[in-house]
Parts: sequence; structure tokens; C-alpha cells
Amino acid sequence: MSDNINYKHLHYFWVVANQGSIARAADKLFITPQTISGQLSMLEERIGQPLFDRVGRRLRLTETGRLVLRYADDIFELGRELSDVLRGAPLVGTSEFIVSAASALPKTIVYKILQPALEVSDDISITCKEGPVEAILGELAVHEVDMVLTDTPLTSAFSIKAYNHYLGQSTLSFFASTELAEKLKGDFPACLQDAPILLPTKQYAIRQLFDKWCTDHNIFPVIRGQYDDSALMKSFGKTGLGIFFMPSIIEKEVQEGFGLTVIGRSTTLKQKFYAISAERKVTHPAVAAICHTARDVIFK
Repeated sequence: MSDNINYKHLHYFWVVANQGSIARAADKLFITPQTISGQLSMLEERIGQPLFDRVGRRLRLTETGRLVLRYADDIFELGRELSDVLRGAPLVGTSEFIVSAASALPKTIVYKILQPALEVSDDISITCKEGPVEAILGELAVHEVDMVLTDTPLTSAFSIKAYNHYLGQSTLSFFASTELAEKLKGDFPACLQDAPILLPTKQYAIRQLFDKWCTDHNIFPVIRGQYDDSALMKSFGKTGLGIFFMPSIIEKEVQEGFGLTVIGRSTTLKQKFYAISAERKVTHPAVAAICHTARDVIFK
């Protein structure tokens, strides 16, 4: 074994271990799978032992791989902390706070949650990104973002070293164009039976809860569209393509902004919101401000 480890090779190994496959790591790193395979082989040659066993199409860490991963976690955690320190140093001007939000979260709620971070200091600059849950958690895993906003809590299935910070929850309001609302039969929620509906895709927790809620109430609407992006879903809903739901805490904004009718509200079906960060105990001032305001003001 060589005394020196190439940290670029180690980083590729770390991303593969966290993503669960070379193909996913290649997508995350924007390089070819062949390049990653070659770099992993060089790292294994340098270490003198295999880091992964192949189980079908999946990769499983060897004992050596698990040991290396523990050290890699610490190494890249220190790198993230160094980035945070340098990003927040007064001498470099504004401190960049990078957040990725799940695309399905309503943009109005994302703004309400993030706005307190701007009040922490005039030196904080927020960079907002969005994407599917798995992709933005991958960004957190490689320390490309400081925080992730989602309605889907982090579980062990993601193999990411990060922590959930529960922000609060909201009941749901159901909206329809005036023309569509006039065609619905019966009271809510019975009026949803066989009615056209627009939904978030199944990767989001609220979609899974909605499907179960429909089954429990023996109600089966007709799915006319599924969306990763909440703004796009509202735009299609405005045209009368189907009913859709949004958190009730932004009911007024949705109703007035899109000229829609509220056809009903569910008091049992609730959407939860989480901030996910690499910190178990929140110390980043912007994350602390977000969590405090969300719990005490927005979702109180």
C-alpha cells in the first residue's frame, strides 16, 4: 500500500458509497461511469484491498470499504466546515447560504421559510436551487448545499449522513377553476370521486399520504397529471384541467393569485415540512433562524 492517498480518488469512492452505484455517482459528478470505475480501481490498488463487492447490479461495501468510508466521512465533513468558515469570514464580503428545495414545495412557502435567513445579517446572500428529492439530498451529501427543504424526511434508505429538523405542518385546501367547480357533484370530499385531479409525483411524501387517504375514504379521482413542480401544477390547474391541493396556510395567496375556487379542506390530511442539514444540533445562524421562525410563526 502506498503512503499517499489521492483525495480525488477518495472523493469518487465517497460519492459512489453514498449514491449506491457508479451510475448515480457519475450523474452526480457529471463524469462517465468508466472514469469513476478507473479511479476506484486505482484507489483499490493503492490501498491494496477491494472496497466493494458486487451483488448483482448493486455494490456492497467490504469491511475495508466501510473503514475507508468512516474516514472519508470525517475528511469531507471537515472540508465542509472549512467551506462554511471561509464562506462566513468577514474579509470575503457576503456569506453565501445555499439551499435546495424540493420542486413540489409551493414557492410561496419556500419564500416564507427562507425569508428569516435574510434578517440574520446584511452579509448573508441566499442561493436557492430546486430539484427532485433524491437529487437535492445528493447535493447535501457532497456538501454542495447548506440545507435542503422537503416534505419527505431523511431515512436510512438514503445512506446520507444528515439530520431532519421538523419545521411544522399544514392541513390541505383543494382548488379548482370556477367552471370545473360548478361541474362537481356532492359535498367535499365525495365530490372528488371520478373527478379530474392533478397531483405531485410519487416521490413526495404528501402524494403517498393522499393516495392512502383516498383509499381510506373509498374515493378514486381520475389522475389527469402528475408534476414535480408545484408552480407548473398550479398553472395547469388554473386552466381547469383538474383539481389540485396546496397547504392551507397559503390558501388565500393561491385563491387570489390564480382566480380559483376552494372546493374543500381536509383537516386530517396534512403536509409536513423539514429542513435537512449536516448538523445534528443547529449552529448555522441562517438555519437556526429558519427553524425558529417556521416553528414559532409560520406553522404555529
